[in-house]
Amino acid sequence: MDELRAGFLPLLDAAILIAAKERGFAEAHGISLKLFRETSWANIRDRVSVGQFDVAHMLAPMPVAQNLGLSPLHVPLVAPFAMGLGGNAITVSREVYSKMCDHDEVGSGDPLRAGIALRQVIASRREAGKPSLVFAVVHNFSGHAYELRYWLAACGINPDIDIQITIVPPPLMSDALASGAIDGFCVGEPWNSQTVALGQGEVVTTKSLIWRSSPEKVLGMRRRWSEDNPELLRRLLLALHESAVWCGAPENVDELAALLSAKHYLGVSSEVVRQGLTGDVLRSRMCDDFINFVGGAANFPWQSHALWFLSQMVRWNQVQLSPAAVEIARTSYRPDLYRQALGGHGVALPGASSKVEGALKEPTFIPASGGKLALGPDGFFDGIVFDPADIESYLLTLARLGALHNDSAA
Repeated sequence: MDELRAGFLPLLDAAILIAAKERGFAEAHGISLKLFRETSWANIRDRVSVGQFDVAHMLAPMPVAQNLGLSPLHVPLVAPFAMGLGGNAITVSREVYSKMCDHDEVGSGDPLRAGIALRQVIASRREAGKPSLVFAVVHNFSGHAYELRYWLAACGINPDIDIQITIVPPPLMSDALASGAIDGFCVGEPWNSQTVALGQGEVVTTKSLIWRSSPEKVLGMRRRWSEDNPELLRRLLLALHESAVWCGAPENVDELAALLSAKHYLGVSSEVVRQGLTGDVLRSRMCDDFINFVGGAANFPWQSHALWFLSQMVRWNQVQLSPAAVEIARTSYRPDLYRQALGGHGVALPGASSKVEGALKEPTFIPASGGKLALGPDGFFDGIVFDPADIESYLLTLARLGALHNDSAA
């Protein structure tokens, strides 16, 4: 039995790792999986980098950022497995929510309506001489940071001028909102539903409504570890695939919610956990695709996802676009390792490693080996499509639309 140390944060999308241990999928593949709960993504990054963890539940942009030299430790990371799609939401204080409702009915979670209402709240505060609203994300290089910024910008709000953005670890979001330190946040479940249950805030939109079928967490590790332990990694990916299938089965929702609610895992009630698992996170709308653990190649590490994160790093002046940066971002995700592990095991494997993001309006079958595979829908709420082969044109489109928003606001 090979011992393997894995770090995680108390979030719904750690379910695949947790179930791999608790349901025996790891053990069945000769792995003694030791799980370590952490409080911040910086700790996860650093403990993987220095070898205290072999692998970890990790923010999807984190390997890209580290490999681009944007993190303190220059240890190459790779991501050969995705922990699913979706799972985040944007929550605001009850005061801000009330002000947004003065402008529009935002309970459905529609990103555009919610964003325009928030823009009007921001404008009213500015006219009254009040301080800027403060929104929290979990890390500078996180899906949360980029989807919050994307949503705001697409609704005519400049995230670098019109609001302030700060960093708060996921389990502390509710307390930060209740204390008045922040006015809103973007975080993964269960912390949105927990905040609502405590009467401290309201969800205004979700990741799955901003960008359908969008990436969120990956299994991250040092590149050197993946090279030194190919057989152990292969068995681990098989175990995680089996765990993902179990987590994604509707008949297992209640058992999974009870498992995750344990104090040493998420530490909130199973009822709150269940809300995220079923997509019951909005007042007047069910989000059927709020989180997806396995369907539609949810575990495949698409290199176009890594390249979209790069595009946002460039957009927000965190890095310069260059052929070298594109190659670094692309090779941070390792679909080759995914295919090596799962090929021949009845898993439908995409024929391509990258795809156009945001083009699918309905489920669409794509070329695959090992079975039939349908992807999508995967659209962005503003209708813009990302072609990973032409990042420069994509960024020009975003910049042009931003200029139009600024002109209309003026």
